[in-house]
This record gives sequence, structure tokens and C-alpha cells, in this order.
Amino acid sequence: MPPKKDQPKEKVDFDAKEVTLVYDMPNAQTVSVAGDFSDWQPDRYPLKKDKKGLWSTTITLAPGRYEYRFVVDGEWLDDPKCDERTGNGFGGENCVLHVYAGVQT
Repeated sequence: MPPKKDQPKEKVDFDAKEVTLVYDMPNAQTVSVAGDFSDWQPDRYPLKKDKKGLWSTTITLAPGRYEYRFVVDGEWLDDPKCDERTGNGFGGENCVLHVYAGVQT
């Protein structure tokens, strides 16, 4: 049924992409990812561990450039699979993720 004339249309970002982030730390108790896409809140995107000890989560992001880090048992760590990094102002580096309208890198 079409929306009524007085109802606002919901905005949909047709370019948003599902991005899967993976961290290999079989002995970890908790793993999450925090970044500018989550206001750096580590509890927003917890990862789930599979039987092989790989942690992963899938999030939906609009095309753009994002900075992030993993939080493993409370410790902020880099993504070892990430090739691009940038200074974070705290003496360390953030990992950089690019989401494009057709592909994720």
C-alpha cells in the first residue's frame, strides 16, 4: 500500500554496503570494533566467534572513508589485515576502511 500523502517518505541509502570485519584471536574472550561509524563506542558492534576462533561482524555502511580499531578483551588493537593507517592523535594509528558504491576494500 502506498504511503499517505501526509506521511514523510523514509530515506533509503541504496548505495550502503554490508561490510564484514574479521579478527583472528581464538583465545580472546571478547572482541568488538569501534570507529567513527560508531562514535568510537566499542560496545556498539560486538563480534561473534566461530568454531575456528575467528571473530566477525557485518555492519552496513554508506560509501565513504572510515577509521576503526578492534577492541580485544578491553585492549585497542589494529586490524592486522588493514594496509592503510592514519595517526589517531593518541600516539597510535587507526585503520582505514574505504566503502565504495560498488565494492568494499
